[in-house]
Amino acid sequence: MITTDFAPGSPCWLDLGVPDVRAAAAFYGTVLGWDYESMGEGEEGEGGMFRKDGKVVAGLGKLTEEGARPAWMIYHSVTDADATTQAVERLGGTVRVAPRDLGEWGRMAQYSDPLGGQFAVWQPGRNAGAELVDAPGSLCWTELYTSDAAAAKEFYGGVFGWQFSDMALPGGGGTYALITPAGLPEERMHGGLMELPAEHLSLTHGRPYWHPVFAVADCDATVAEVTGNGGSVQMGPQDAEGVGRLAVCLDPSSADFVVLTPVRG
Repeated sequence: MITTDFAPGSPCWLDLGVPDVRAAAAFYGTVLGWDYESMGEGEEGEGGMFRKDGKVVAGLGKLTEEGARPAWMIYHSVTDADATTQAVERLGGTVRVAPRDLGEWGRMAQYSDPLGGQFAVWQPGRNAGAELVDAPGSLCWTELYTSDAAAAKEFYGGVFGWQFSDMALPGGGGTYALITPAGLPEERMHGGLMELPAEHLSLTHGRPYWHPVFAVADCDATVAEVTGNGGSVQMGPQDAEGVGRLAVCLDPSSADFVVLTPVRG
């Protein structure tokens, strides 16, 4: 589970880059019940924050990188962004955005893993991350699709110290690796990674990619809102034993995300 104490290596923040900020704000407002708070409408500064029940859950900004696809970027909490950057480079990753301060709020950096999967880190200052997680309308899990699970484990394990435990998927669907922050028990697992053939990673032309999983009260009702508001469904809704009912979705700009009504013990 993801918690707001944000242990080192755990997901702490996410933001969405899209060509049309206002359209995305309207879509997620309807689908996930988010309120959008603009922080400027200038050509370069258009963007803001999403809130759920008054608590900040994610960021939204205009996609400006040449050739980049609309996508969610997941940030992991670290104690030292500069040391993390050195680890990324030592292990064969690429620095996309060098560590930089965002005022007194914290310090961030963005990277690509050796196969091209993009991710980011956040070294907290005054701001530790999202104010609401693991609740309906908020981040509850993260997931990496990659063409080489062994290489991903070696890289991310080296960068973050993550612990991995493998589970067999039903019906001979392969292996899913569960991710837990360094030194914490498996009850604190926050994500997973799954190996897929490169030809199945069509969104990124074969490169690995991360996506968020959002908890929702009713998966089927949420999927109806997705498709009724210009989005689409790649998979589901379907039941996953011991996990819940889920669907893999695309928003109108083709940024991918998962909605999950989790099984609660």
